[in-house]
This record gives sequence, structure tokens and C-alpha cells, in this order.
Amino acid sequence: MATEMLSYSQLGERLNCSPEAARALVRRLRLARHKANDGKVLVSVDLSEINYKPMPGRSPADHLSVTASLKASVEALQAGLAKLDTSVACHRSDFERERERLERLMVDLLRAALDAQTAKEAVVRLEDEVNALRSRPWWRRLVG
Repeated sequence: MATEMLSYSQLGERLNCSPEAARALVRRLRLARHKANDGKVLVSVDLSEINYKPMPGRSPADHLSVTASLKASVEALQAGLAKLDTSVACHRSDFERERERLERLMVDLLRAALDAQTAKEAVVRLEDEVNALRSRPWWRRLVG
């Protein structure tokens, strides 16, 4: 078949779809477009190369069943979320308890480190005093 120059509405009539669907199809297929003298857009199209089948229309009953299934899914997700909230609260209390325990252990560790440092300083001071005493002759140690 030969290439034709059609407007969106003409293309929609040929394909049994709306002009908006025809415009979307032209964009998707990246067909050549030209502006006519009257301001309308004309599309260069070979209808034998286009494989287009319009989507079947939906009935209102289908819409209601989809809505009902979506509402059921939302309710199931909300129930799952409520279970997760209770689990999070439980884990949060465990976390808080462990954090307090860690803080107490850190205080004990810092105290022990301070005590160790104080003890090291006392050892150094006492070793200096012993060395000073040992460096004096023995007869001066007796008088001292």
C-alpha cells in the first residue's frame, strides 16, 4: 500500500481509535509529521505497516471488581503494617534497653581506665622515689 498523508482524526478513523490514541501511536512509532497550510498536522503513514489493535473497552462491572480487589489489598497491607508497628515497638524497647546497658558499661570502662591511669602514675612516682633513695649512699640512708 502507498504512503498517505493523514491528520490525527483521519488516522484515528482508519484505525478505529480516538485522535488522541492516534497521536500517541504516531509519537511511539516516530512517524514523520508535517504541518499543513491550515495548521493541522499531517502524518506520513503506510497503514499496511502499522500493526495496531485498539484496547477493548472496559465495562463498569470490571472497574468495580478491580476496585474491590484493590481495596482488599489495601486492607491486607494495612493489617500487615499494624503487625509491623507492634514488632517495631518491641524491637525499639529492646534497642533502648541495650543502649542503656551499653552506656552503663561505657561509664564502668571509663572509670576503670581512669583508675588504671592513676595507678600507673602512682607506680611511676613510687619508682622514682625508690630510685632516688637507692642512688644515695647507704650511710646517708640511715640518717635520712
